Amino acid sequence: MTLTGIIAKKIIRKLLAGEDYRTEVITLIDAQFLQYAVDFFKRIATAKLDSKEITIDWYKQEMLLNENLHLDDVAIHSGLNRKTVSNMRKGAPDAKSRNFVLRASLEHYDVLYKSIDELVKSESEIDITLTIKFRGVSVDLNVNESLIVINTLAVKRAALRGGVWSTAGKQVEKPLMTALCALYKVPKKYYTQTSLPDSMREVDFYLVDSEGKKYRCEVKLMGRGNPESADAVIARDSDVFIADTLSDNNKKQLDQLKIMWVELRDDEGYRRFAPAVLDKLGIPYRLFKGNVSKALEKILPYILTDDISESVTPSALKEPPTAYETELLVDFDEEE
Repeated sequence: MTLTGIIAKKIIRKLLAGEDYRTEVITLIDAQFLQYAVDFFKRIATAKLDSKEITIDWYKQEMLLNENLHLDDVAIHSGLNRKTVSNMRKGAPDAKSRNFVLRASLEHYDVLYKSIDELVKSESEIDITLTIKFRGVSVDLNVNESLIVINTLAVKRAALRGGVWSTAGKQVEKPLMTALCALYKVPKKYYTQTSLPDSMREVDFYLVDSEGKKYRCEVKLMGRGNPESADAVIARDSDVFIADTLSDNNKKQLDQLKIMWVELRDDEGYRRFAPAVLDKLGIPYRLFKGNVSKALEKILPYILTDDISESVTPSALKEPPTAYETELLVDFDEEE
């Protein structure tokens, strides 16, 4: 799953403005989920148009055993998140096979259908019917079938939610760090990914001091007080931590570990990057006093295109670093 450059730019703008970026992610989740729901209902309606009876056997055949389906979809249709299936596969002798996913999905679907059937029988006063109208034809699903569809949509929504939030963090990390460096006109010599092995280039962003020593940077977009945040920094042995929000406890932990940090939603926001990070590392920069929104209009096109990119590394970081002490990614006049 990837984000378009347009969405990544919007997230970066909001982060550096100290605003809540989550609306951008939620909007993307909504759009992807609604499109999935429409396509899912179309499959059911099309089957009816082809005179296929919508039964448990049809559902198995069309939504689980269809060889044209991606394994992620097979798992979702059975009521399982693919990540759950991956956890189930650990240690299994045929863990890497398509048959394992199919078997796990079919077994879970049978259990799910039995649970739904027992629930419906115990709640005989309640009746649910989903009606789908497509090309003038109505398709009715009984209570059992309706609950299966509702469960599938709920699992898909949860899977999308987890995937998009994770993607947002991963694909914004490097562009955000690059934008911060460009905002303070840090010469390109002092930040890099190009000296890393190919296997690591999508993972780490480094600031580099005048002696060539590299300092690993970590970006986390999480809610205040997330206990996972500081643990992730400790585990990765990071030197610099940039976060959307940090609790007082997080800050104390980072200070005790001598890890430089910036909280973007704090009153000081991105402006802490200069005194708390660049000054401490002795990295040259120019103090930014202009309008951050106008500056980003000139900076972001150098970092991100509006298209979908398979790489989380900005193209500006893929070129060999220059030895020229003052060369900037982009130069611009500050506008008040």
